[in-house]
Amino acid sequence: MTADRTDPVVRTPHGAVRGRYERGIAVFRGIPYAAPPFGPRRFRPPVPPEPWDGVRDAGSFGPTAPKPPYSEAFAQFLADPVIPGDDCLNLNVWTPEPAPGARLPVLVWLHGGALTRGSSAVPVYDGSAFARDGIVFVSVNYRLGVEGYGLFPDTPANPGLRDQLAALCWVHEAVRAFGGDPDNVTLCGQSAGAISAGALIAAPQAQGLVRRAVLQSGPPESTERDKVRRMVRRMAARLRIPATAEAFAAVDRALLLRTQAEAGRLSSPVLGGPAFGIVVDGDLVPRDPLQALLDGEAARGVELLMGWTRDEYRLWLVPGGLLERVDRLGPVVLAGAMARCRAGHEVPRGYRTLHPDAGTAETVGQMVTDHLLRVPLHRLADARPGTSYLYEFAWPSRRPALGACHALELGFVFDSGAVPESVMLAGADAPHGLCDEMHAAWVRFAATGDPGWQAWDATHPVRIFNEGGPRIAHGPRDTEIALWAALPRVPQPAPAPDTWARRAELASAVRRLRRSVGARRR
Repeated sequence: MTADRTDPVVRTPHGAVRGRYERGIAVFRGIPYAAPPFGPRRFRPPVPPEPWDGVRDAGSFGPTAPKPPYSEAFAQFLADPVIPGDDCLNLNVWTPEPAPGARLPVLVWLHGGALTRGSSAVPVYDGSAFARDGIVFVSVNYRLGVEGYGLFPDTPANPGLRDQLAALCWVHEAVRAFGGDPDNVTLCGQSAGAISAGALIAAPQAQGLVRRAVLQSGPPESTERDKVRRMVRRMAARLRIPATAEAFAAVDRALLLRTQAEAGRLSSPVLGGPAFGIVVDGDLVPRDPLQALLDGEAARGVELLMGWTRDEYRLWLVPGGLLERVDRLGPVVLAGAMARCRAGHEVPRGYRTLHPDAGTAETVGQMVTDHLLRVPLHRLADARPGTSYLYEFAWPSRRPALGACHALELGFVFDSGAVPESVMLAGADAPHGLCDEMHAAWVRFAATGDPGWQAWDATHPVRIFNEGGPRIAHGPRDTEIALWAALPRVPQPAPAPDTWARRAELASAVRRLRRSVGARRR
């Protein structure tokens, strides 16, 4: 079908949808790409939606996946709207030209939120600026938490990741009608969305669907199966049911969310703990995604744009005053972080030598961030020179103590820094020029594969985004990255018998800190 200027209509594989023109951009919201994942389909892989007759209205965001709310401490910084309804496997399209012949670059967005929160309806993720600049922008909802990443003996693993694959297949089949080029698709995400994007470009079923990928603050990785099982077992014990999908499917959704929030309240990026994550399943994820990409077996020819923020950890520690508590409990938290990173004493000693003025919280935060994020991304860039581009977002928030924290860059990526939900994290008066620079880099990469600076090579060029104009640094934080490669790592030798008491004391203190974190999150 053709679209007119007052009421754009496009035919999808399952039926026609009517969107809206907003400031010259055609916007279609809440388009189902899979059937509602409830009833007999709960905890099962996604299946196509039922086709519909006539024209379906696509003027409003569709339902969001079930999720617990952010704690009060985090809700002051992060918006997470809830839209009720079963039809939560939906997506949105912003396009400047909803016509099959346009063949514009396509950017597919996977939101973050630790695989337990977030949605495509977060106002920061408005795709208007991308469409304004000639990109067909698609944002996706997918199952979260135990519904999307619970590990059960009676259903396939990773249903949330399978949702994302189904959405990517929908894009490949349908986006031409919205003006997009299915052969020029960039898959991008932040945090858990970046982890998901990394897993998808490594997945055998997704080969050929993606030309480029953007990984922001999240490396390709898989989670230990036992870590996810412990979360499921904790929930099962609280619910007094078997740890099976059949038993969980019989539980009321609201009760399941409350139980999930309670079971996961002690987990944190710094100290670890049971959590949901993508697991190796022998099918969609046949092996660890990072290793598959490092070996060159997957995503041959896929160009990568990868980045992080300078102070990722501050979003984990500043809300609720945890930054100060970590400094006060220095040795205890450092012991927990060393266990989290599987690091010997040489690693924190090296960080203190490099940064003698840093407190314990900064040392622990940067050490964990390097272990979880920067080291894997550097390894991936080293394995794919010439087709990888790296950057660091270094502008500090106007909000006290947040610095250049996790998720701060998103308002700049989307050129949505003026919306109230961006101001919650960045503060008022974010620099417009920096918004223009970062947004333009993503647009250029999606359109051409070149964000505007030197590709990764032996000099390790990293684009630094901050006030003061473009700057390329060669090897920022390379010294810390080299520290991980050069220094001994665990397994450590077993402690002598007279150290067991001290080890038990430290473990008990770490548990107390986790309980404190959980209490502040509630």
